[in-house]
Amino acid sequence: MDSAARDKMQRALPTGPEWPEQERAEQLARGAALKWASGIFYRPEQLARLGQYRSREVQRTCSLEARIKSVVQSYLEGVKTGVWQLAQALEAVRGTREALGQARELLRDMAEAAQTLEPLREQVVQHKQLQALSQLLPRLRAVPAAVAHTQTLIDAQRFLEAYVSLRELEQLQEETCAHLGGLELPVFEGLGPLAEALGQAVEAAAGAAGQLAREDPALLVAAMRVAEVDAGRTTSLEQAPRDWRQRCLHALQQGLERVHFGTSLQPGPGALAEWLEALRVALPAELAMAEALVAPCCPPHYKVVQLWAHTLHGGLRRCLQQLLEGPELEAADTFTLLHWALHVYQGPEMMGSLELGPEADVSDLEPLLTLENIEQLEATFVAKVQANVAQWLQKALDGEVVEWGREQEPDTDLSGFYHSPLPAIVLQILEENIRVTRMVSVSLQRRVHGMALSELSAFLRSFSDALIRFSRDHLRGDAVVPHYVPYLLATLNHQLALSSSVSVLQPEWVVPGVLAPVEAELDKLQKRICRLVLEALLAELQPLFAVLPSRRWLSSPELLDDVCERTARFCQNFRHVRNPAVQLLLAEAERTVVLQYLRALMQGRLVCRGADERTQAAERLQHDAAQLQELFLGLGLEESVQCAPVLLALRELLNLSDPTLLGLEVAGLRQQFPDVRCEDGSGREETQEGLGGANAPVTPQRGSRLRPPGPARGRVPRAAPGRTQLSAGRPAALAPSWSPSTFQPRANTCTLAGLLLPLRVLCLTPDCPQNKVTSPYA
Repeated sequence: MDSAARDKMQRALPTGPEWPEQERAEQLARGAALKWASGIFYRPEQLARLGQYRSREVQRTCSLEARIKSVVQSYLEGVKTGVWQLAQALEAVRGTREALGQARELLRDMAEAAQTLEPLREQVVQHKQLQALSQLLPRLRAVPAAVAHTQTLIDAQRFLEAYVSLRELEQLQEETCAHLGGLELPVFEGLGPLAEALGQAVEAAAGAAGQLAREDPALLVAAMRVAEVDAGRTTSLEQAPRDWRQRCLHALQQGLERVHFGTSLQPGPGALAEWLEALRVALPAELAMAEALVAPCCPPHYKVVQLWAHTLHGGLRRCLQQLLEGPELEAADTFTLLHWALHVYQGPEMMGSLELGPEADVSDLEPLLTLENIEQLEATFVAKVQANVAQWLQKALDGEVVEWGREQEPDTDLSGFYHSPLPAIVLQILEENIRVTRMVSVSLQRRVHGMALSELSAFLRSFSDALIRFSRDHLRGDAVVPHYVPYLLATLNHQLALSSSVSVLQPEWVVPGVLAPVEAELDKLQKRICRLVLEALLAELQPLFAVLPSRRWLSSPELLDDVCERTARFCQNFRHVRNPAVQLLLAEAERTVVLQYLRALMQGRLVCRGADERTQAAERLQHDAAQLQELFLGLGLEESVQCAPVLLALRELLNLSDPTLLGLEVAGLRQQFPDVRCEDGSGREETQEGLGGANAPVTPQRGSRLRPPGPARGRVPRAAPGRTQLSAGRPAALAPSWSPSTFQPRANTCTLAGLLLPLRVLCLTPDCPQNKVTSPYA
């Protein structure tokens, strides 16, 4: 190491105090030595060996110093070598810096020289371009003529030749651009429109594939080949792919939809059935034509038949959706559309035809009508049909009401029964609407069935209301009908016809009991008609019963003869009523006559002066009962349902001599006539609406206890001595009563509860003190 380097190192070393770590290490070493010495020389006998320890430590110290000196010497030699190498590197860096400066100066001189050569380079490029143009000039001069010739070929629909010419021009354009470095020449500006014109011509040919397949299949084949060849060519990055294949496929679909589902072909109002029928014929023919003619003209991967089927299905589906979004369809169009879409379209007449191949199957595609569409169409159809049915039924009812005012009796059938086409018309209208919906779906049939039953119930209510207006106008004199009762009886035949034929409205799939509301309305209608007939009978008989009872009645049967004669004349019209209604009418007519007879008997004040007159009254009751019984048996009433024998039972009460037996006789009558109506415990009678309407008399309800009346109850007021009278009892006890739930003839039934109390005074002997009483109803 030279003196200069040594001086630098000395200047680099720190000149300040020693390092604090060195001082701390020295202190630790001293402490460790003192600790070791104190441990060794703790005992006095160890001091003898002090010299040995001293000499040994001196040797160790000398050895350590020698080792340290060797290490320091080695370190200094390494430092010397490093310093020398750094000096050599510094000299090399200085030389490199000088060389780089010289190179920089050379590069600056070369850049200035290159700028002076730039015009020469441009001249070289232009020279090369001019050389290429000079070589291509004969071909470039022919480009305008070639473009015009290609356009002529396109116009002449010579697609293959036009495409070859176009490709030659495009190759010339690519070669020219390559030689000119991407420079576009104005002479090639017409190639873009020319290619577009050829693409449009090919697309137009694909759009008319069906027509070309029949008239000029070669042209269709040429168009398909041009599209396929162009799809296989490679294009540069600067050119966009023309994709004529996809354009042809799209044109095939659009042309097919335009032919069958164009805007001008959409069905107008009322023309939906004709349009669907035309599609039923056209679509299978179109698929057959595609399979036979179009498919051979197209590449196999086009799958023409499947494309045709899917395109027709999709176009038809969109057309139907647009149709449903427009004005609401009429009932006939709605039904036709539902039946066509659900049954005809997928049936063997169309897409399910055996003549079509498996590629024409559209069963896996979306259905023509969604569930929402079907729900909407069914609701629309039911609403329209309901409005039409209501209108038809109202017209039929109006026509029937007009018939009621005629001056001639109702029409009769071959059996002599009153007859009208109204029930047949009503059931035919409803049954046909239910039956025809079977062709569409079960859900629609259920909807229409429910609607039909609802409309029938509404019709029966309207019929009943019309009868009430008819009767009210006749009774008030607003519109006197010459044949009032016959037309009422004719309506009863209508009710019977509806009741016997309403089962046609209950198909097999309908749960039992669905006709219960209709049957309930028919029962109500029957009750109302019978009530109106009996009201007419009461109107004729009330003037005759007004003179009952009297002394003339006790001595002569003439009064009841008039009643029987008028009743017989009134009931002669019943022969035009069908069974079982005629038996029902006769039974209720007899019941009405008997109750009016007893009501008149109770309302009069005929006084029996003794047992003889009471016996005479009993004999008159027996005679009248036999006469009424004979009258109604002659009219055709079955003996098992007669009510007249109740008069014979009352006659037995008049022959009682012991008043204490009255309670037993009443109990016996109750067992003989179990369907009697009795007073409740308070002596008052419960009321219900009878056949006479709101103003009709009422009768006690069934089910209250029959208490045998007698003097012991303390409720019999006294009469004049020695007299027994028929009191003016409550009319409610003797009026005809009708059950609100049924309207059937009942055997041997009559309202006796209110009758027995007024008649009990007639059962007393003349000399009995309790015979001097009057009826509690006086």
